[in-house]
Amino acid sequence: MHCHRFTPVSHSRREFLARAASGFGAVALAALAGEPAFGAAASDRRTNPLAPLPTHLAPRAKNVIFLFMDGGVSQVDSFDPKPRLDRENGQAIKARVQPTQFDNIGKVLKSPWAFRARGQSGIPVSDLFPHIAKCVDDLAIVRSMVSNFSEHTSANYFLHSGSGQQGRPSMGAWATYGLGSECQNLPGFVVLNSGMIPPGGWDCFGSGFLPASYQGSSFRAGAQPVADLARLERDDAHQLKKLALMRSLDQATLVRTGGDGQLESAIANCELAFRMQTAVPHLMDISDETTETQQLYGLDDPVTEAYGRECLVARRLVERGVRFVELLCHNLGHDRWDQHSNLKEGHEQNARATDKPIAGLLKDLKRRGLLDDTLVVWAGEFGRTPMAQGTNGRDHNPFGFSVWLAGGGIKGGTIYGATDDYGYYAIENKVEIHDLHATMLHLLGIDHTRLTMRFGGRDMRLTDVHGNVVRDIIA
Repeated sequence: MHCHRFTPVSHSRREFLARAASGFGAVALAALAGEPAFGAAASDRRTNPLAPLPTHLAPRAKNVIFLFMDGGVSQVDSFDPKPRLDRENGQAIKARVQPTQFDNIGKVLKSPWAFRARGQSGIPVSDLFPHIAKCVDDLAIVRSMVSNFSEHTSANYFLHSGSGQQGRPSMGAWATYGLGSECQNLPGFVVLNSGMIPPGGWDCFGSGFLPASYQGSSFRAGAQPVADLARLERDDAHQLKKLALMRSLDQATLVRTGGDGQLESAIANCELAFRMQTAVPHLMDISDETTETQQLYGLDDPVTEAYGRECLVARRLVERGVRFVELLCHNLGHDRWDQHSNLKEGHEQNARATDKPIAGLLKDLKRRGLLDDTLVVWAGEFGRTPMAQGTNGRDHNPFGFSVWLAGGGIKGGTIYGATDDYGYYAIENKVEIHDLHATMLHLLGIDHTRLTMRFGGRDMRLTDVHGNVVRDIIA
């Protein structure tokens, strides 16, 4: 029998979702709280900005660890030996000299460090890096890098974002925008903050015109590794109720407006922050690492402990599926690698702090089977001049410098490109910053010409309208 006093009322899908939003939010948050760290399954970028996406190409690497050598390491004192500097030490340089940053051009200055053939490949590496030298058969050393800028801030923006101007998305932001992340409990792009932010500030790691979900998240050492992550509620249950209420209110707004990408990103970020409250302390607690592993990274030595901890955390991050990790150098009292004076003391102390930890990272990734899937990039924003600034320093040189790459599809034991006899200008197989970015994206399975975002009336990309993949360093 039917009750004729009851008239069924139809509800639209939108009304139904609006009324059920609170329940959905609570269910979703309860599920998120209990899920493992790996394998985000959501495919809708509006509700999960870091959902994994398919690649354009077969990827060789899943993650990137970028070792940023802030200030500019001297190529002729590290990975590009120049006997001519020994022969002409103290003489006027017999080459065309570009205007330098401080217009203080001294005589030719030989390297204070000897170069020796290393590994089975016999690649010469300076005594400045004795530990990295033992890993040379895993490195592809590019000796012909060039930059468009000789001043730190613009050069830092250019290295990180492909533009010398402030406000463009960082390469870490582009990587997570193009690929998402395999980790649900941590951001896709993490910057290990040493406390010494490079010239250009946090815009070096920003998302620019990409959604804010893709910007670099700062993790630092200490009891509070992430700002504003401390829990205010007394337990999970109260926090889940609070987040469920926030979601219900936000969902009601979405229903009324028909969708808002920024609001949906904010919802996703709140849920990510909740999951990070559990994941971050466990990530940063390295007490479960063996004594041998900690010593491998130099954690038993006060000189190497700080950067060694960064390298160890970087390995733990890629282990958990974080897409892009950048490490910053520490303040050792020598203004980063920017030695306009006291070259020997400054470069030596910076090298001592980073050399063993970086080698430990490469060895640890390799023995765990992670190096095959992890691209490691070592680079500064430019190099240094072969002639002295004053008597014992070197000025900025963007015309020819060295970087190296390892793992993630890289052909180890390789030298690519060359500078002239002074190590001043790239003269063979010149590699621009756009080419480096194109190669990094290619190894991640991304065609750099197809990774775009419409902004300012045109399709923008990390490599702008430039960039060629350096195929000779790919295995």
